[in-house]
Amino acid sequence: MSPDYIAAQLFNGLASGAFYALLALGLSVIFGTLRVINFAHGAMYMLGAFGAYYGAQLLGLPFFAALIVVPIVVALLGILFEWLVLRRLTGSDPIYGLLLTFAATLVLVNIMEILAGSLGSPYNIPAVLAGATNLGFTLYPTYKLFVIVVSLVICAIVWWLVDRSMVGARIRAATENPTLVRALGIDTPRLVTLTFGAGVMLAALAGVLAAPTTNVLPTMGNDIVIYTFAIVVIGGLGSITGSIVAGFALGVLQSIGAVYYPPIATTLIFIVMVVVIALRPAGLFGRPESLR
Repeated sequence: MSPDYIAAQLFNGLASGAFYALLALGLSVIFGTLRVINFAHGAMYMLGAFGAYYGAQLLGLPFFAALIVVPIVVALLGILFEWLVLRRLTGSDPIYGLLLTFAATLVLVNIMEILAGSLGSPYNIPAVLAGATNLGFTLYPTYKLFVIVVSLVICAIVWWLVDRSMVGARIRAATENPTLVRALGIDTPRLVTLTFGAGVMLAALAGVLAAPTTNVLPTMGNDIVIYTFAIVVIGGLGSITGSIVAGFALGVLQSIGAVYYPPIATTLIFIVMVVVIALRPAGLFGRPESLR
């Protein structure tokens, strides 16, 4: 097996990891703020892909415009969902949030199956990103390189906002001591709602990026969200750094695993998850208090 082929598979892993990282990042942002395991994250990813598809079919929305417009629209839907429904579960057992978002997933998927059918719809790669780029050792699809770069940039921005900016400090404070934050004059419910919207936006952005790489169909978020949950657990619940590192690393691991032993590719992430939980229950970058 040539080194060039292995290098190409590394890039394939980074491309897969780009989607994992964006989705895991959104889940971590939501869990870190609301302490809610958002099972509807895969449905938001699916809505992002359908938003790009129908935006192009019905409105002639270009791909690069869809990258901005569609995540904002889906985020607004997420904000409405948090404000009308999810907020009422504040302080209750986390299992209720999980069940509610799971039910929301079933509803959204069934609605899209009624509207769009169960068969997939193709979404073309924009002409400027079609073709391949010479990396020196191989030709590699330009669009996949674009996905990797966009994901890295977005992950870096989110990491800085959450871990280094004043906005991130307020979000962390609202999570750890909401009563004190409200006493300081900060509107905690609004901050939580906007943070939930930001997490949903990341899922929708991943969906828009994924649309040209696969058929757009109502169930497209079902499998990837399971992988994403495993990645969040491996990286550490609520850990921004853990979600990014684990997302890209496990995408590469899955791709390389498929080269050497294809039958294990789909379960490799879960094998790693079991090992990590056994050795470090809080995850690679998580803190023990995040499990409480």
